[in-house]
Amino acid sequence: MQVITTHLNADFDALASMIAAKKLYPEAVLAFSGSQEKGLRLFFVQSLQYMYDFARLKKIALEEVDHLIVVDTRQPKRIGNFAKCLANPGLRLHLYDHHPDAPDDMHGELEVVRPVGSTATILTGLLRERGLALTAQEATLLALGIYEDTGSFTFASTSPEDLMAASHLLAAGANVHTIAHFITHELTTEQVGLLSELIRSARTYAVQGTDITVARLSLAEYVDDFALIVRRFMEMENLNVLFALAYMGDRVYLIARSRLPEVNVGDIATAFGGGGHASAASATIRDATLIEAEERLLQLLHEQVQPRSVAAEIMSRPVISVEPELSMEAANQVLTRYNITVLPVMKDHQTLQGLISRRVIEKAIFHKLGALPVSEYMTTEFATLPPTASLAAIQELIMGNRQRFIPVVEGDQVKGVITRTDLLNLVVNEPALLTRKIPLAEEAPATERFRNVNQLLVECLDRETTVLLRTIGEVAARLGYSAFAVGGFVRDLLLHHRNLDLDIVVEGDGIAFAKELARLFHARLRTHEKFNTAMVILPGGLQIDVATARVEYYEYPAALPTVELSSIKLDLYRRDFTINAMAIHLNPDRFATLVDFFACQRDIKEGQIRVLHNLSFVEDPTRVFRAVRFEQRLGFRIGPHTAKLIKNAVRMSFFNRFSGRRFFGELCLILGEEDPLAAIQRLADFDCLRFLHRDLRLTPRLERQLADTHRVLGWHRLLYLDEPCQHWMVYLLVLLAPQPVSECQDFCHRFEVPSRLAAIFLQNKVFGDKVHKSLSRRASIRPSEIYRLLGGLSIEGILATMALTPRESAQKAISSYVTSLRSTRTILDGTDLKALGYQPGPVFKSILAQLLEARLDGEVASRDDEEAYVLAHFPQPAGRSRRGGAAASRPAAGS
Repeated sequence: MQVITTHLNADFDALASMIAAKKLYPEAVLAFSGSQEKGLRLFFVQSLQYMYDFARLKKIALEEVDHLIVVDTRQPKRIGNFAKCLANPGLRLHLYDHHPDAPDDMHGELEVVRPVGSTATILTGLLRERGLALTAQEATLLALGIYEDTGSFTFASTSPEDLMAASHLLAAGANVHTIAHFITHELTTEQVGLLSELIRSARTYAVQGTDITVARLSLAEYVDDFALIVRRFMEMENLNVLFALAYMGDRVYLIARSRLPEVNVGDIATAFGGGGHASAASATIRDATLIEAEERLLQLLHEQVQPRSVAAEIMSRPVISVEPELSMEAANQVLTRYNITVLPVMKDHQTLQGLISRRVIEKAIFHKLGALPVSEYMTTEFATLPPTASLAAIQELIMGNRQRFIPVVEGDQVKGVITRTDLLNLVVNEPALLTRKIPLAEEAPATERFRNVNQLLVECLDRETTVLLRTIGEVAARLGYSAFAVGGFVRDLLLHHRNLDLDIVVEGDGIAFAKELARLFHARLRTHEKFNTAMVILPGGLQIDVATARVEYYEYPAALPTVELSSIKLDLYRRDFTINAMAIHLNPDRFATLVDFFACQRDIKEGQIRVLHNLSFVEDPTRVFRAVRFEQRLGFRIGPHTAKLIKNAVRMSFFNRFSGRRFFGELCLILGEEDPLAAIQRLADFDCLRFLHRDLRLTPRLERQLADTHRVLGWHRLLYLDEPCQHWMVYLLVLLAPQPVSECQDFCHRFEVPSRLAAIFLQNKVFGDKVHKSLSRRASIRPSEIYRLLGGLSIEGILATMALTPRESAQKAISSYVTSLRSTRTILDGTDLKALGYQPGPVFKSILAQLLEARLDGEVASRDDEEAYVLAHFPQPAGRSRRGGAAASRPAAGS
């Protein structure tokens, strides 16, 4: 059964794409996955000529669908119950979409995805290429989809292909009137007349270099939609500032709009007794004629509109800079001498290479890195502005991007610098210049730092988890604390990934909070007094990690952290990467409020792994492994500056001063990923593999072996043996295969591998080397020999051996051992041997071992075969019968 469907809440582009797909798949059934937008429902009601045969979802046997065509989406969660079809055996999935790629997109045997304005554009092009004719009604519907999704070709996503498709559809008979009726929301005849009068009356004044449009009209009575007319005027003429005055009844009404920070319309409306915001305001002016109101307005504009400020006017100069080779200690002296907090790093005092801050320098000196050049830990990710930059651009960098220090560059010359203090000095007495509040600390704007994500919780979590989060917040509030969900849980929520690893941070006594939580849920509790942490294990097995909000500092590079109590902001700042430095407030009064002090959402949106401070890898080198793991797992990319800091840490050998167990834990997580090859390649890019072993290099041969390991583990998983296998150990055995046992012992010692795991690993290494040598010398091997060779290996050692063995015959032998040989047993046992007349003793072990080899090699198959084999290879003592004494003394049948 073939089915064409689209996303829930279908729009015109979805409908048009379905109709176009029907022409490509004439045998397919059309079916919506759920409801449609209001505009689309209205279209069906008003346009009877656009009737199509749509099947009802509940009438479709989903399990019988073997060919699913999905248009205008690739998200499985957006196609409702049709997502169940994805599990159908042999399903053919065809996808047509114009949306950007997303991590959880569906993938099919055919994917037609292009960065255009609408999916209807893509399908129009396909129909045209194949010479499939369109009726006028079909062309109109496709055009509706294109016009809707491109905003009538005004959206930034509009492409040349959209315009070409629309041209083709118009030539095919698309009805422009129908399109306008359903896409355009026209003003009434009366409103159009007023708009025309407003446009004719408009005059533009240049006030302090800023163009300001003033329009006026006089009406006999009050018009309710005057603000709508003003907005349409501003959009039509693309005005930056507009003041509209209308005399209606016995008073004058002022509507004001501004897109510029230089014109704060709220202040001007306030002067008239009204009010509003910097960008939108209004006032009612009594006891004044229209001309008097306009004259007063112009007077206020000349008084309050400020000249357009540019970077050259507010920047500080001359520029105090340092050379890249200058030591941290010497740079600190420069900072102290001039009482500044940031220094540009400039080659020959001309070419800008980076920025170094007092915070980074002081922390480096604390870690005894003061002799290093500033180039090692300078920031290289920053923006510059030209001398002609506007105030809005300066505000955006300082307040939007949290960049407190801006070099002003012309060509390749640094002309000056602008700091947050410079901006504050400019506007402290002129708040009208600001369109947004200046933050008091280095943080993102409030609208980005705090936003409600309750809808995300509803979409991504089940009801039980949401109730649990609310309960956690209620317990915290009852104790007078604040509780936050933090870390990977928040990150994955924003990525729409399911993650039930709950990390809770409490502003208060974390252990006391955990005890109350455990009491409430009748849960088990584990506490760690030194770090003020606890683990609450619910009856169902779910674990909740609880920590007191804390700040960590490191007494020396690569040391274990020393913990002090702190607030949630400092707790988040200590974390490894920005993507993990967000929290969600759980207390009832602020439930589901996302807390983002460091613009972390932007890094998630851009798919970037970035540290929060420049000495992050100095303080904790294990973060290098973590960065690589997150990069590969999430499909992100380590930012350029963070990559530079990783290379610095590797070059300075901070890995040699480390807590081995923490590194081993990170290594296990990397090697335990679904396919760690890409992560291993990245570790090789950063020259980190030599840290595992001085001779370890990612050669083409090792890459092939790692790829074989992935294939072997996949094969083992598909056997469904319900047999636990530690994948990381398999990969580690392959990585260290060329090294002697003594080097592997040294590895276990350096990385503080737990004794139980070290014993298993080394046993696999010892026996695995013997097996590998034996298999490499033989062209063929008997089943009994492979049984004997592999008997000393755990499943991890067996699979590693299989991956390392190039010979197909040896691989088949190992495969046979895993699937059947290792479970082979003899039919006869000790009791049977006694019945045959053998005396118990060490000989039993020899008999059964040789008999097992005979069964493995196919020499015996039945009980009779085994008895015959034993009697033939282990003769009875003289004078004893075939059945022995016990058997010989049995009475004959019927006696």
